[in-house]
Amino acid sequence: MNQYAGKKIVLVGGCFDLIHFGHHTFLQKAKEQGDALIVALEPDKHIQTKKKRQPVHTQQERAEILAALSYIDAIILLPYLSDDMGYRALVEKIHPQIIAVSGDDPFKEKKEQQAIAIGAVVKEVVPLMPRFKTSAIIESY
Repeated sequence: MNQYAGKKIVLVGGCFDLIHFGHHTFLQKAKEQGDALIVALEPDKHIQTKKKRQPVHTQQERAEILAALSYIDAIILLPYLSDDMGYRALVEKIHPQIIAVSGDDPFKEKKEQQAIAIGAVVKEVVPLMPRFKTSAIIESY
């Protein structure tokens, strides 16, 4: 991460399976918090095991879509991480100043613990937006 030396790094994580307005708003607001926005992109297996469905797009397809968004500076293709230690190691390696979350982030408490360990903060950048949930969009079709 040397190319980000001296910059305020913002880290976000997620699946971003169907990019929708909620994702766009979240990512844009996250970028406003710093100089460099890094996205930790969950693998297909994460969607299959944690969300109990098949991904609409593969991890590589999701990465290509995200890469087209000018406010994203880097995308990390995560392997399947079965425990919190893998995420903690990632956060320690990237060493962001801010971990951005949305109002409905189910892992907010764990992210706060990871942030404290490196002297970062967790910042809620958007409230819960139930209208813009990938699962709700999929179920409506």
